Amino acid sequence: MAASTCRRIPCKISELRLDKTLVCGQSFRWKERAPGIWTGVLAGYVWNLWQTDNELFYQVIPTPGYNDVTSDNCSNTRIKTEHVEVTGNTENDKKAKLVKQDRNKESTKRTIRTPKIKTEQIVTPKIKTTIRTPKIKTEQIVTPKIKTEPTAVDCNHIKLEPDLIDASDELEAILRDYFRLDVNLTDLYKSWSSADPVFRQTARDFMGVRILRQDPVENLFSFICSSNNHISRISGMVERLCQTYGTKITEYEDESYFSFPSVESLSGNDVEAKLRGLGFGYRAKYINVTAKYIQERHSEEWLRGLRDQSYQDTKTELMKLCGVGAKVADCVCLMSMDKLEAVPVDTHVWQIAARDYMPKLKQAKSLTDKLYKEIGDHFRELWGDQAGWAHSVLFAADLKQFKDKDNIKKEVAIKIEDMNSKNKGHKLKRSKTSDKNGGGKKAKPSS
Repeated sequence: MAASTCRRIPCKISELRLDKTLVCGQSFRWKERAPGIWTGVLAGYVWNLWQTDNELFYQVIPTPGYNDVTSDNCSNTRIKTEHVEVTGNTENDKKAKLVKQDRNKESTKRTIRTPKIKTEQIVTPKIKTTIRTPKIKTEQIVTPKIKTEPTAVDCNHIKLEPDLIDASDELEAILRDYFRLDVNLTDLYKSWSSADPVFRQTARDFMGVRILRQDPVENLFSFICSSNNHISRISGMVERLCQTYGTKITEYEDESYFSFPSVESLSGNDVEAKLRGLGFGYRAKYINVTAKYIQERHSEEWLRGLRDQSYQDTKTELMKLCGVGAKVADCVCLMSMDKLEAVPVDTHVWQIAARDYMPKLKQAKSLTDKLYKEIGDHFRELWGDQAGWAHSVLFAADLKQFKDKDNIKKEVAIKIEDMNSKNKGHKLKRSKTSDKNGGGKKAKPSS
């Protein structure tokens, strides 16, 4: 099925980094189908997302009933009227400022014609590479400029025309709600940096990490899968869960996309055995028992209604569910229950706390309930009522997948510096040799 036209939302890349936010262990349903272009399922729709330095672009893949965005599709959306001001004043910003929004007037929508995304070749958008590796020549070494800014997609050449798709307001609201674009992230980073020199150092290279506002059902069962697991394996489990018990949304680029399963669909008597056969192990029981508990004693709306409870009350209710301990409960509180003070603590976060904040933790042999609370309280006192968001920036920055990329950049920079040093040394040696020989041919004495 062909993709729909595209739209844009003014959003500086310092306010949102797709390449970090979507793969740092919050959601497990986004894939980078092509460099800089992310495809995933959100609110019952399949989306393509990409960004430039100053704008977020989105494209919704048409499905049956696409123009009818109902409350069922938007169960996670709570539309907020305030939003962050993210347009800049640079020369490029002025050229790119094609859309202006007014809170009291209907936004002017524009569309973008883009070709289908193919894995073999991408015609649009054009991708800017982050680092250009220099070609080494024996005669001359040219030093390239190292770009430290994030990869962005060049969409300036794409033609805009009036929007032809209905329900664009609702679709934009879904995306704004999901990324919490009403929150000014730059201000938060400044606040956390002023209170914490460790965060200030990390933030220089790790801007734009946002806490997603996910649907509680998807968030809960995804993190039940996270027990003693890593991101890539969790992603595989969530995908198999959707394929087996979700509803098919559409096909796009020869791949089928499914909605996240309902609680009812996961509560069947044969679910545990089937999930064990799909490689879920002991987590299969956790998923099935939790679904039965919610289905028999409460409902999905009860789960979503926990957003209106206090942090402690919400966490207490979540920990009554099978397979939900303090860490998983805090993940759900933070990422789908609007409890931004929740600080999930696992072995990884424990090590960060011991290394950079609480040296006495190095003596501890295990992460006890007492230490768990002590670490969370320390960060809440340091960063305030959005401590969970700040903690997630440090957590993401310490992930191996990002540290490896950072190490590659550093290695390239070191190699370039070494080449420059050798080049200077070679020139200096030639200069000294020239001086020793009289600087070349001697002038003939005048007669």
